[in-house]
Amino acid sequence: MIDSTLAEIRPPDSAAMEAARALHTRLTKPAGSLGELEALSVRLAGLAGTCPPPQPAHPAVAIFAGDHGVHAAGVTPWPQEVTAQMVANFVTGGAVVNAFAREVGASVTVVDVGIAGPLDPAGALLQRKVRAGTGDIAREPAMSRDEARAAVEVGISVAHTLVERGALVLVGGDMGIGNTTPAAALVAAFTGATPADATGRGTGVDDETLARKVAAVRAALELRRPDPADPLGVLAAVGGLEHAALCGFMLGAAARRVPVVVDGVIACSGALAAAAFAPDAVGAMVAGHRSVEPGASLALAHLGLTPLVDLGLRLGEGTGALLAVPMVAAAARVLREVATFDSAGVAKK
Repeated sequence: MIDSTLAEIRPPDSAAMEAARALHTRLTKPAGSLGELEALSVRLAGLAGTCPPPQPAHPAVAIFAGDHGVHAAGVTPWPQEVTAQMVANFVTGGAVVNAFAREVGASVTVVDVGIAGPLDPAGALLQRKVRAGTGDIAREPAMSRDEARAAVEVGISVAHTLVERGALVLVGGDMGIGNTTPAAALVAAFTGATPADATGRGTGVDDETLARKVAAVRAALELRRPDPADPLGVLAAVGGLEHAALCGFMLGAAARRVPVVVDGVIACSGALAAAAFAPDAVGAMVAGHRSVEPGASLALAHLGLTPLVDLGLRLGEGTGALLAVPMVAAAARVLREVATFDSAGVAKK
């Protein structure tokens, strides 16, 4: 599935992008007055291969959940059972991501790709467990290559399903106690940043816990020495099951030429892996927001993406990305609906 998906990912359509730039010069506004939204609308045209691009309607968020062996290294004060408890909260609609999704009219799909504990199979939960949590990356590989491949393919499959159901813009979310530690390891592996620079406080941990996180990331990188040219190997060595699934989710979106709004540091680390698989996949990615986690900014800079929102968010779940969905839709609507100077009878300067 990975190979066939990568074969479908193509560069942005240069003719459509040029047409979008030319149209902007004729619309009833000063050139460049919409700033990053103009650049985004051009990218949307390039992704779709047509100007104006399709309206990014029927947003769909997929939340991928997994647990992490590195929890045993004391990288978070939260008990691991919270992963399963929060998944149950997502399914019943009680989390922040559910509230934001209702605000923007997005569907919510929750996917168990690697939760350690048992889950009630009732409700809107996709059971796609690859394994019950990862290994402790400070001591052993997170998973095997086959398991990493399976997790990536879960994400690809979910992206295809949501698009087939009518979604024209996707959002990737996450849940996994301790998952900012493997995210930092992935960011460091793909960008070359130091463990100290790539590792943040996650849920707001104290200095002692932060030091344990940095030590765990450093140990993982020194033990495994992952090669950024081998993204599957990097995911297997130091990643998480939800990180791998998010990588696949973004690859699936790019293959279907549908924009995918990237959330915080977990999604950003998955985006780095997706870009390592297929550099042209970045053409489908929209940076929803800038997380306060330092690894997120490192990842966005590496990907060349400018975030639409900067509100000091650090929740995850897909929350920051959902807030940016109306902006993505507005960027496309400008090209579809704003009158030109000629059609509106407005004089040019």
